[in-house]
Amino acid sequence: MTEPVPAPHVRVSDAERSLVETRLRQAVEVGQLELRDFDQRAALTWAARTRSDLDALTSDLGAPPSAAPVAPAVPRSRSTALDTYFDDTRAGQVMKVLVLVWLCTFVAAVAACIAVGVVNPGQVPLWPAWWLPGGAVLGTLYGLGVGRPTDD
Repeated sequence: MTEPVPAPHVRVSDAERSLVETRLRQAVEVGQLELRDFDQRAALTWAARTRSDLDALTSDLGAPPSAAPVAPAVPRSRSTALDTYFDDTRAGQVMKVLVLVWLCTFVAAVAACIAVGVVNPGQVPLWPAWWLPGGAVLGTLYGLGVGRPTDD
């Protein structure tokens, strides 16, 4: 019968190496390690074969720092003109992006029509009309309440 291997000489798994690397990252976050030290120790972590190899990498760090109390989230202030018209739900964010894309393409089309009208005064194309159906769809969705903030 074989004798049990002493704990310091037991081979380690990738899961154990990952835990040690996480502890090293925490040490960087709280200022216990510099990035250069972290890089060296992380490389040694993944090269470690036994528990004693891993223990040597964190022995000077002590216990993991306790979690600092998290401040309550401060409500975000409205920062753009479109934020007042759309809520923070996924539908509101999608509507905001679609409206921005539609507005940019519409303005570009109008500018192109004006430029063509200046160069060829008798021929003003109706390019903006191509963007009117998209605007109608977005207006209808907004009218139905998609992405619109509710009055609580």
